[in-house]
Amino acid sequence: MFLHPQSTKEKWNHTESLKTKRFFEPSTWDIVAWNRAATLLLTDYAQLPPERRNILRLIFSEPRVRSAQEDWQAVARYVVGSFRADVIRAGASREINRLVTELSAESPEFDELWRDNDVVGPGDGIKRLHHPDLGALSLEFSSFSVEGRSDLTMTTYHPASEQEMIRVRSFIDAR
Repeated sequence: MFLHPQSTKEKWNHTESLKTKRFFEPSTWDIVAWNRAATLLLTDYAQLPPERRNILRLIFSEPRVRSAQEDWQAVARYVVGSFRADVIRAGASREINRLVTELSAESPEFDELWRDNDVVGPGDGIKRLHHPDLGALSLEFSSFSVEGRSDLTMTTYHPASEQEMIRVRSFIDAR
C-alpha cells in the first residue's frame, strides 16, 4: 500500500480527504460503498442502478469508462486477471458463473481475456486516466482485504505527485 509520509496530524487529515476509496465484494466485484472523492474522480456510482455498480460491467460495457483509461487494454487484462484470482479464492458460484456468462456474451474482449486464464494478485500500481475536468490524471492505487470483513475489498487511490495533489485538492474543494 502506498504510504504518504506524514509529519503532522494536520497533514494527515489534508491528504486523507484526497484519498479515493471504493469497496467491493471480491466474489462478484460489485461496488458496495464509495466516498465523495470516488464520486468526483472516478464515477458517480449513486447515479447507476445497483446492478450496474460492478467494476467488470463498467470496464467492459461503459464507453465513458473505457475511454477514460489511458491504456484500456492493459487495464482490462489486469482487471480480468485480478477478478480470476478472487474467483479462485471465493470458489465458483452461480452468481459468478452468471456474471462471467453475461460479460462473455456482451464483450468479446472480456471473453478473450477470460479464456486466457491469466491470474493477477492484488497489488499496487498507478492508474492513469483522462478525467473530463482535470484531463490526464495519475493516481497511485492499492487494493487489500478489509480486516474482519473477508467479504469486502477496498481500493484506495491517491494523487501520484505533489502537482496532482494540488490539482485534485482544488477540484474537490470547488465542488
